[in-house]
Amino acid sequence: MYQQTTAYDRRDGLIEDHLHFVEFVVHRMRPQIPGFVSLDELKSAAMQGLMEAAGRFDPDKGVLFKTFAETRIRGAVLDEIRKMDWFSRSMREKHSRVHSEIKRLEQKLGRDPCEEEIAQSLEMSLEQYQGLLSEIGHLGIVSLHEVMDAVSGGASFMDQLRDARGVSPEDELDKKELVREIADAIECLSEKERLVVSLFYYEEFTQKEIASVLVLSEGRISQLHSQALLKLKAYMREN
Repeated sequence: MYQQTTAYDRRDGLIEDHLHFVEFVVHRMRPQIPGFVSLDELKSAAMQGLMEAAGRFDPDKGVLFKTFAETRIRGAVLDEIRKMDWFSRSMREKHSRVHSEIKRLEQKLGRDPCEEEIAQSLEMSLEQYQGLLSEIGHLGIVSLHEVMDAVSGGASFMDQLRDARGVSPEDELDKKELVREIADAIECLSEKERLVVSLFYYEEFTQKEIASVLVLSEGRISQLHSQALLKLKAYMREN
């Protein structure tokens, strides 16, 4: 009975100490989620994720609770959004079309294609292509949390981006190789794409803050973010 009570006290303590973290994660995810999903719905799902994280957290694993909780919170929010049938079939088809075209161009050119080349290959003007990136940009947040493959041990692309500068708890050789591959993939992006990825995922800037730093509109940051994720996804699947 004492051990059970201690476990509950620890769980409640973790939840209470990290309530502010729910707001932080929701705030970061909000710009990538369509407006029809209410803030209350996001916070409710995020809270469920925090509670689940507190219940499952094992300090002996050598992972910070904040890191463990963020994955659970984001996953809970995405699960809730998927239940709402967030994306139409046509939206997914557009996303798949751009991804396939980027992958084809990378193979053909032997390098990272620029926006103009992608737009031309899709038989679009640059403005039309950038508009399409804005339209499908919300899919990026789901793509980042998809499990990559068996080698990653069930880890998502987001897990690898976040842990790229840290020490893997499992200290697995395969995981280190995967991190190296992702680092190589990021180096293939354009300078602005690398900056957006770095500021968003490493420095934890919001898109509004990144727009201010790069002196660009939030819409343009969203486009660069979407295109960077499509290129990284194509690179990783190819390699």
